Amino acid sequence: MATRRYLLYDVFTRTGLAGNPLAIVLDGEGLDTERMQAIAAEFNLSETVFVTPPENSIHTARIRIFTPRQELPFAGHPTVGTAVALSDRVSEIGQAERTSIIVLEENVGPVRCAVSTANGAAFAEFDLPRTPEPFALDVPAEVVAAALGLAHHEIGFENHAISGWTAGVPYICVPVANLEAAGRARLDAGLWEELAPRIGAVLSDAYVYCRETVNHDCAFHARMFAPGAGIPEDPATGSAAAAFAGAVLMYDEPVDGAHRYWIEQGVEMGRPSRIRLEIDVAGGAIEAARIGGGAVKVAEGRLFV
Repeated sequence: MATRRYLLYDVFTRTGLAGNPLAIVLDGEGLDTERMQAIAAEFNLSETVFVTPPENSIHTARIRIFTPRQELPFAGHPTVGTAVALSDRVSEIGQAERTSIIVLEENVGPVRCAVSTANGAAFAEFDLPRTPEPFALDVPAEVVAAALGLAHHEIGFENHAISGWTAGVPYICVPVANLEAAGRARLDAGLWEELAPRIGAVLSDAYVYCRETVNHDCAFHARMFAPGAGIPEDPATGSAAAAFAGAVLMYDEPVDGAHRYWIEQGVEMGRPSRIRLEIDVAGGAIEAARIGGGAVKVAEGRLFV
C-alpha cells in the first residue's frame, strides 16, 4: 500500500501547542482535488497543505491549501508553516543558524518566503503576492453587531469603522471598542452568510479587532470567524492580517516609510499566536507588505489513503 508522509506544525508561535495547527502532506502527487478535500476534512484543521513539485523549476514547490470545506487561493499560516517545513527538510544536519529563500507556487501566484533559524527556533516571512484592495460593503453596523452578538455602540473605536478588504481572501474588518467586547463576540453563522458578500466564490469572513491588547508589545488584538469554510474560529490568520493592512493604512494613515505591527490572536481559544505585519508606505499607499511568524513541528506520520 502506498503511503504519504505528513507533518503537523504549530504556526505563528515559537512554542508547541499554541498558534495555529497545520497539516502538511509532503507527497501530494497523484491526488485529485476531491481526494485532497476529503483528506483535509479528515484532518479537520483550519488548513491542510498538499505539496507537489513546482511547475517552474526555479521555484521550491507547488502547494494547494484546503480548509475542511473548500480550497483557498492563498493563506498565511500554511505559507509560513510550509516554508519552515521545507527549509527544515533541506537544512544540513547540525546547522544551528541558516537563512533560506523558499518560493511557493500558490493559486494566487508565486509567494517568496525568507526562513531564518537560530537556536532551534524558525521564523518565516513572506511578501504579500497582492497588496490589499477594498471591496464595497452595504451592511449597517447594527446588523454586523447583531451577527457578532454585540451592541451597536461597541462597534468602532477612534476613527476606525467597518471595512472590507482582500489580499487574496476577503475579510470584513470589524473594529470593536475594547478587549472585553472582542472577548464576547460570538458569530451567528446563518446571519453572517446572509449579510456578508462573496468575492468571487469566497464568502467574506469576520475579522474582529481592537487597539487594546493583552501583550504590551502588540499593536492590535484580533479574532477571526469563518464558519462558511468550516472554521468556527481561527487561532491565527495570516491572510486576514494581509487584508487588514488596508484598514491600517486607511484609518491610521501611517507616514511614508516602513512600519511594523505585532498582532495577537487566538487568546480566547487558549492558543495564543503572534503575527508580524510589515507595511512599506510610499506616497500614502502600500508599496509592499510582509507577514511573518514562527513555526514549530509537533508531529509527523503517514497517510494510508
